[in-house]
Amino acid sequence: MLAAGAQRGLLSGGRCFNTAAAAQASALPAISEGASTAGGWLSKIFGGSSRISIPLTDPLPGVELPTPATVPSTPPSTETTALSNGVTIASEATPGPTATLGLYVNSGSVYEGPYETGASHLLEYMAFKTTSNRTHFRLTREVESIGANILASASREQMAYNIDVPKTSVAEALEILVDSVVNPKFLAWEVKEAVEKMKGDLQTVKDNPQTLLMEGLHEVAYTGGLSKPMIAPEGALGNLTADRLAEFVERNYTPSRMVLSGAGVQQKELVNIAQPLLDGLSGGSSSPPESQYIGGDFRQYSTADLTHAMLAFEYPGGWNDVKGSTAVTVLQFLMGGGGSFSAGGPGKGMHSRLYRRVLNQYEWVHNCTAFSSLYNNSGLVGVFISTERSRSGQAFDVITKELQATAQGVTNEELERAKRAAIASVYMNLESRAVVAEDIGRQILTYGHRKPIKEFVDHIEKLTTKDISELVSTLVKKPPTVAALGDVANVPRYAQIASRFN
Repeated sequence: MLAAGAQRGLLSGGRCFNTAAAAQASALPAISEGASTAGGWLSKIFGGSSRISIPLTDPLPGVELPTPATVPSTPPSTETTALSNGVTIASEATPGPTATLGLYVNSGSVYEGPYETGASHLLEYMAFKTTSNRTHFRLTREVESIGANILASASREQMAYNIDVPKTSVAEALEILVDSVVNPKFLAWEVKEAVEKMKGDLQTVKDNPQTLLMEGLHEVAYTGGLSKPMIAPEGALGNLTADRLAEFVERNYTPSRMVLSGAGVQQKELVNIAQPLLDGLSGGSSSPPESQYIGGDFRQYSTADLTHAMLAFEYPGGWNDVKGSTAVTVLQFLMGGGGSFSAGGPGKGMHSRLYRRVLNQYEWVHNCTAFSSLYNNSGLVGVFISTERSRSGQAFDVITKELQATAQGVTNEELERAKRAAIASVYMNLESRAVVAEDIGRQILTYGHRKPIKEFVDHIEKLTTKDISELVSTLVKKPPTVAALGDVANVPRYAQIASRFN
């Protein structure tokens, strides 16, 4: 938006009505006079007339303005088609000039065998490389020629491959996307190059306390699939070969575990293009390995100035418990938190419990943030804290106190603000075409269909202060999971921390 002074300075007939600009113009009469005539000195340099004769607020003559797009009377709905081999195709015809296509697979680190640790992470690097039909160079040039943007991401339970493209090139983009996921060639030298890049990631993890602690948290919190690392340790990288990667994909990338999602594309068009590309896939389905929460203790000594720690508990329902996972989301907004150097108003979380009751009360706390990491049937809910090294023991006193206080009760004002923030976040995120495509793909993998947004909003609206208190009370009855990085010698023993919640 233009500032008031700039608005007053709009040009009209070659004259400027901004006082400061007018004063500057009067000091340069030669330039002003030259600029206001068709044959001024600027025209001798650049050619033609330099005079601005039409106000910027008026349309240019001879330019036809396009007819504004009509707003649909009803929001677009999600349409779903199941192919005979088990692949699900789903889309939402969101308005706009571009489309997002995504191929989502029920595959991740939970499916990795003993000698496949890091395979999912490696597949993220090997996305959109050489295929049976294209060299990496050709694929890259084709993506550039249609103005597309590509992205791949790995998680513990799902793999995601996305391509953003103008709607005029949906067919070409879809063919590239399917070819990249279904027909990877896994050239030995490309795999080796990707493994070397993964080694660089390990240094990034060491420099990021939250990522390091989250990996450690899962390692000790669970047995089974969810205990496996998302980011492979350096000792496991030597096992990642092209043949092993191909075996992992062949075993896990089966049609019944795939969803092709689209946002900004008509369902009929998407099915007509995708069906010939996906009909040839075959293979059965398999269940992910069981994961059991046990709680545990992860500690790593560091000489850094700050000590970082996480205290978490299991939420056993995971995403499949829609009502409960919605309450967990609102709880995260209610507790909130952030860093001691956060800037901004209430939208930055400064109204939340952890910000008001921790960051504003203890100058030695540098960060205190609530987090949740949910999966299909389980999840971790807790608090992350960063403190001065000498205060590492007190850090657990602080977050223990806050969890216990939340279990004892929250105010209606706090809950209503958290509910409004959660609902606003849901709606704002779904304004993004890429988020819509992701939401379709991941929900169908988890629930078998896409739930209407109103269902989630209704669950949020119905939450009471009693629901939140009971949720936290139930959480803290589970064995805790502790992760610490820094001056771990002064962190209370695991048994001492666990005894505070018994």
